[in-house]
Amino acid sequence: MIATSNKKSRLLILTQKIDVNDPILGFFCRWIEEFAKHFEKITVVCLQKGEYNLPKNVEVFSLGKEKGKNRFQILFTFYFLLFHLRHRYDAVFVHMNQEYVLLGGIFWNLFGKKIYMWRNHHSGTILTDIASVFCTKVFCTSKYSYTAKYKKTVLMPVGVDMNKFIKFKSSKVHKVKNSILFLGRISPSKNVHILVEALGILKSKGIDFTADIYGDTSPKGMEYFEKIESRAQELGLETMKFHSGVPNHQTPEIYNSHEIFVNLSSSGMYDKTIFEAMACGCIALASNDNLKGQIDERFVIGEREAEKVAISLAGVLSLSEEEKQKIISDNIRFAGTHSLIILSEKLLVEMR
Repeated sequence: MIATSNKKSRLLILTQKIDVNDPILGFFCRWIEEFAKHFEKITVVCLQKGEYNLPKNVEVFSLGKEKGKNRFQILFTFYFLLFHLRHRYDAVFVHMNQEYVLLGGIFWNLFGKKIYMWRNHHSGTILTDIASVFCTKVFCTSKYSYTAKYKKTVLMPVGVDMNKFIKFKSSKVHKVKNSILFLGRISPSKNVHILVEALGILKSKGIDFTADIYGDTSPKGMEYFEKIESRAQELGLETMKFHSGVPNHQTPEIYNSHEIFVNLSSSGMYDKTIFEAMACGCIALASNDNLKGQIDERFVIGEREAEKVAISLAGVLSLSEEEKQKIISDNIRFAGTHSLIILSEKLLVEMR
């Protein structure tokens, strides 16, 4: 534990959504719960809110998307809350959405509020650069993130709630032999189509497996989803199934029922699901250069090509049980270095 605490400090958090049932952003409720242990008061402003159960020292305000407010109404509400709440916080933490910094940065600087932005993604624009100018520090988890280039950027742990995933290992859920899992948003940036092609190669070679793809897509991504779904049918992947996305608090059961987890996102993203899967005893295959030197090199996919992915999958499927258990133990230890508790403590140090 760190010696210094921000217990007397008050924090404003801005994020896209507060909803424990959201498949993509539901985890953030748990982040706020952990942060609340170290701050006197946390005020959250989100674009949209749903179901949540946060500590008493956390107050949530919505910009009203869930009520159908238009862009003008949302912008008006944002500036109203910016001024109305200005005496309730000492610092600002913006999660992922640089738009909040662009809209409020000048005013927060005038109010004497330090601004901290969390943004971890391979892409960015001049607007990202402008937003960073207002920030005291910028946080990301990947050294390949667009924001990693700034001198004020600090690399952070991914922030996995290890207790939730490790504890689940003692349940009655058992891993299905030769089972493969993808869990995340269905979009081109996740390269799900490459995984589908790799599974087709495994099938053509007579390798036994089952596979599950969990995730939702946006309206813009529906064409992409339909293409990969059609391709799966063409390849005759009867043992592969598509499932809707599930809330983060329901994912431990899914991870714990699979042996292999596949993530083909770019190195600039460093998806949290990789570490959640490891914590639940999955052997993770990922096309992420951040993992080089951290886990067994056999499970870091160098090139996002179907043939390469198929070779890696076949290699894992051929491992002995003894080899699997050694890899799983090593991966759990590594995932522990990216725990939510460690992230929370490091954030306190950096925001002191």
